[in-house]
Amino acid sequence: MWKIGHIEIKSKAILAPMAGVTGHPFRVLCKEQGAGVVYTEFVSANGIIRENRKTLDMMKFTETERPIGVQIFGESPEVLAQSAKYIEETVKPDIIDLNFGCPVPKVTKRGGGSAILKDLPLMDEVAQAVVEAVSIPVTAKIRSGWNNGCIVAPVAAAALQDAGIAALTLHPRTTKQLYTGEADWSLITETRKAISIPLIGNGDIRSAQDAKRMMDETGCDAVMVGRRALGNPWIFREINEYLNQGTIPDAIRLIDRVKLCHRHLYMETQAMGATRGTNYIKKHLSWYLKGFPGASAYRQRLYTIMEFGHMDAEINKIIEELEADHELANFSYREEGPLFPNVPGSKDNY
Repeated sequence: MWKIGHIEIKSKAILAPMAGVTGHPFRVLCKEQGAGVVYTEFVSANGIIRENRKTLDMMKFTETERPIGVQIFGESPEVLAQSAKYIEETVKPDIIDLNFGCPVPKVTKRGGGSAILKDLPLMDEVAQAVVEAVSIPVTAKIRSGWNNGCIVAPVAAAALQDAGIAALTLHPRTTKQLYTGEADWSLITETRKAISIPLIGNGDIRSAQDAKRMMDETGCDAVMVGRRALGNPWIFREINEYLNQGTIPDAIRLIDRVKLCHRHLYMETQAMGATRGTNYIKKHLSWYLKGFPGASAYRQRLYTIMEFGHMDAEINKIIEELEADHELANFSYREEGPLFPNVPGSKDNY
């Protein structure tokens, strides 16, 4: 058990906010597998102020998802503070998270996301304004800096702590790196020395062993998992068991993966409607259904389907086929390959 402000958290494995991915259904699945905190997709502070319906819908959640944070981005202290206050009063999450880490050009060119790391006084002003506007804990996620000539993580972290930020997540890549190269975990170590608030490490966690190694090497209090959770919500259960007991549960059987795909399909169609949900689930299917014999054939059977009824029937048919082929149904595997360079189907991933 650890805390962010007054919020008690039962797991040291946290789901990263990912645009186009961490909607309500996926958050629920990760929460069920042991994610200690989940976050909404990042939402625009300006969109909140304008009460944009799509923006407001992205913040909806259920009680089972608590503790949950809403992540916001923008560049104006006044607008961010106003939006944070609106979120606290209307949405009532447990945490407000400031997005100072998104490297996507369409966000940074407006001064949002990790662009603020080029202007630490403005970052400080934003953080103070938001902290003063709400009564719930405010956290922040940052990158190491804009580029290799502008590494500011330890200094930025200390400033954010002074501004009242309750916890910090560091992804130790620069904005210019995007997802290339390796995350420099030594910067998490340096940042740990600069602050006393909880520090969450993020970047290149491919397994439960990586999560423990990051915590052991850097001294961070928890880990945030992004890309490795795609098609793999079980990663949170694995991390928790490895940290708490030193063991890793058995890898997931293929038939259980397909059954979860089926459940995820129903959840997305309930959230989005039959047509949108059926098309949206396809990128998740590509992540769930990989790494086993004949995976591409299964994916192709599902990719061309446009209607919920047909998708539902085809997945049921696949489950029946697997139940008749015990060897394939019980084939188990653990995702151990490279992380996705970006999230397919979402240019906004960070």
